[in-house]
This record gives sequence, C-alpha cells and structure tokens, in this order.
Amino acid sequence: MFTEKDIQQIENKGITLKQVEAQVSRIKNGMSYSNLISAATIGSGIESYNESETEDLIKSFEAKQNQLNIVKFVPASGAATRMFKFLFQFLNNFNPEKDTIESYAERQNDKLIKIFISGLEKFPFYEEVLSKAQAINPNFDSLSESEAYYELVKTILNEDGLNYSFLPKGLLPFHKYPSGANTPFQEHLIESTLYASSKGKANLHFTVSEKHHSYFDAELKKVKDAVEKETNTVFDVSYSYQNEATETLALTTNNEIFRNEDGSILFRPAGHGALLENLNDLNNDIIFIKNVDNIVVLELNKKVSNYKKLIAGVLVNAQEQAFGYLRELDNKAIEEVKLLEIASFLSSKMNVVIDDGFDDFTQPEKRVYLKDKLNRPIRVCGMVKNEGEPGGGPFWVKDEEGNTSLQIVEFAQIDIDNSAQADIVKNATHFNPTDLVCGVKNYKGEKFDLMNYVDPEAAFITMKTQNGIDIQALELPGLWNGSMAYWNSIFVEIPLETFNPVKTVNDLLKPVHQA
Repeated sequence: MFTEKDIQQIENKGITLKQVEAQVSRIKNGMSYSNLISAATIGSGIESYNESETEDLIKSFEAKQNQLNIVKFVPASGAATRMFKFLFQFLNNFNPEKDTIESYAERQNDKLIKIFISGLEKFPFYEEVLSKAQAINPNFDSLSESEAYYELVKTILNEDGLNYSFLPKGLLPFHKYPSGANTPFQEHLIESTLYASSKGKANLHFTVSEKHHSYFDAELKKVKDAVEKETNTVFDVSYSYQNEATETLALTTNNEIFRNEDGSILFRPAGHGALLENLNDLNNDIIFIKNVDNIVVLELNKKVSNYKKLIAGVLVNAQEQAFGYLRELDNKAIEEVKLLEIASFLSSKMNVVIDDGFDDFTQPEKRVYLKDKLNRPIRVCGMVKNEGEPGGGPFWVKDEEGNTSLQIVEFAQIDIDNSAQADIVKNATHFNPTDLVCGVKNYKGEKFDLMNYVDPEAAFITMKTQNGIDIQALELPGLWNGSMAYWNSIFVEIPLETFNPVKTVNDLLKPVHQA
C-alpha cells in the first residue's frame, strides 16, 4: 500500500507506519457510534442552581482565585474562510453590470446577502473597507450601487484588499467601540481579567496555525500596553501549534488513499481533538476553555462572565471534597462507613455509575476501586437549553463493556438512522456550548497525563471535499467529548446568553456583537 517515498513522508511527520495503517483500517471499517441510553437532563446528569446558590459558588471561586494558577485556553487556529462563504458565492455569481442585489438574491435564493448589504454600515470593519476600496479604485465614488457593493465585497476578501478570508477568526474586527474595532483576540485578553486572572496577572494560551503566529504577535504588541493599563492586569500570552503528528490521512469514496497532485499523501488536521496534546502541555491548576469566536461586547461580557465563575466555583468545591477523600483513601484503616460516603459522593457529584458488584467487594478492593474512580481530571461543563443550535450534547452512554457514563457526544457520533437513538436525541434538553473549566492536577499537586483518559473509539469519520473531490476524513476524538471520556464530569446549566458564536459574518450584526 505504501511506497518507500510514502514511508519517508510518514516518518518525517512523526507518525509511525502502524498508526497510519490503523487510520486506514478505521476509515474502511466505519466509525463506532455512541450507544445512547438517555439524554442528560436537570436532576439526571445536569445540575441547576438558583440565584442564591449561584452567588455562593461565585464567592467560593473568588475566595480561592488568588491562590490558583489559572490559564485560559483558546483554540484560535480556525481560518475565517467559512464566515464569508456566501460572499465568495456572491463574487462568483453576481454581475454588477446587470444584477441588482434584489434580483441576485432572488435568483440565487440568497437571504444572507440581503442581510449583509442592509447591515453593511453596522459592521465593525465598514470604515476600513470603504477607505481601502476608495484607495484601490479612485473612481469608487462614481460607481453604480451594484458596482460599489461588488467592489466592497472584493475589498473584504481579495488578497490585494483586506484579505479577511486568509486571516484567522481571532484577528478579524468583531466589535466596534468609540475607540476603534476590537478583534476577538483583544476581547479574550479583556475577558480573562473578568474571571481568569490571579494576583493581577492573566495567563492566556492560544492554539494558532504556524502561518498566523506572527499576526497574533503583532496584534498583541499593538494592544497589550493599552489593555494592561485599562484593566490593571499583566498578560502572559503563549501559543502552540497543532502537532503535525496528530494529522490524519483521508480516503477517497472508493477507499483508496487520497493523494496530492505530486503523488504525496494528503494529511489533514484531525479536528479539535488533536489539541489534547497542546492542553496536556499546560501546567496550571485550572484551565478555562472557550472558543475564539464565542465572545460578546464588553458590557454584556461582564454579566456573562459570572457564569464562568459559577462553573469554576463548582470545580473548586468538588476538587476540595475529592482531594480530602483521596487523602483518606490513602489510609488502609479507612472505615466502611467512609467508603460508602465516598461512593455516594462519586455517584451524586461526579456522575460515576458505581459497579453493581461494589457491595460484594472486600474492603481493600473497595478502597482501590474508589481511588481509581476519584483520582482523575475533573471537568465542569456549562450546558445551555437546546433551542435548535448545533452542538455536542450531554448524554448517558453505554460502552462495549456495558459500563454507563456521562458524556458529551458530537452529532457525528450518533447513528441518527437508528430510530431509538434518534428518539433519545429528540428528547435532549441541553447542548454543550464549549464552555468548560478543567482541574488537571491530582490531590498531591501532580499533573495528570491527559492522554491516559481518552476513548480512542470516539474518533469519527466525516465527509469533506478536497479540490472538489469527496473524501472520507478521520477526526480524532473531540477535545471535550472523546478526548475527555474518562474524566470525572459535572454538567451545570447556564443561560443561552453565554453562547454567541460567529459562524457567518452576519452574526456580527446581532445585538450581542454591537457595542
């Protein structure tokens, strides 16, 4: 299957031939779907807190905040290309000499372009685009309306314009203030001061693509002094790239290895699950994770960030209790009543389904079993009510050995053609907006090796296109689903207002992105 040249290419990426053969086998054999038992709901896998309880949990976190080494982890390597998909189609299909926006929108059944044009002046980049278009075309002000719109879109996307589609989402103008437009990168710096700083210092870690690293550096240099002064916080910003060794190959629809034009094997980034290695390299007490595009204007953010403190309060309280129990489990003379108390804590707080045979274990066996279940990384994930937004959901899942656990399951992992599984999905009340805080150290202060808690079976196969050709691509177990399958999980209801991603450029017109 592989030539000498292939083997050299594989080894140069830091991948073994055995790993690549396993990837081919996985794609050919098809993915293993999750076996959903039921949707997690309030009282069954999802916790909900009233106003008073929320206040207490926020205070719990704030009381410990300055003793903790905190980092905010932001996956930020995604290119903005998909945000502008309908604008690329507009450039390809719009004839400024014959079409109006109305006639084009009707012909192409494109509602997005009408929203974009009608809200054009509200976009945070409008003035910059207009100024650039006028500089590129000295006759811009005498163009017809259709020609002017066409030139503005070209200026946004093309390389000789602002080239926004080349940039990562994190560096696009997102929010317009009297002082100018802020990028998500800058907004994440500011947001970190609201909940992720300690002793006047905020650590942020961005995963970026290598080709964009210098752009992030330039943006940091541009805004750092002003934001530090404004927030009275010192920023320590670090970056990492997705490891090439996590890339996966793809197969054609005929199950043949997809190759580039030069005959080399196409290797692709394997989804956000590949970032587990980046996360594993961080040596902080707790890690907040939030996607780069899920960021709102500052005034709203001050309120939304309280829910970050809520889930962090749940984490530090649960950790404190777990660490106390683990120290007691180190004592071989621990009493039976205490073992039952710890089992109850695992079941009620950590959502661990205790083994049916637990009552029949000997006392030493109970001690070993409970310690294994308790001494794991902990994640507290915000869950919002499902109102039709896409996203992984919280479900009770049974594995091939018959063990039931609480998991976040991506839609791609569900066999939706199975009517029983589809019915469970229909009854789901919440979804995961990628809003989580992680405790990655044990009760002795040692960092867990996160690679030991992955379910490799949670990888999934997705259909993609490469140069117009359909391919079967393999994605590693997702960062907050399969890659954290064997963590202890606590799911907490938070409001839908905490979830405001920017999937298309038109999302920037929503009130939460308008200062």
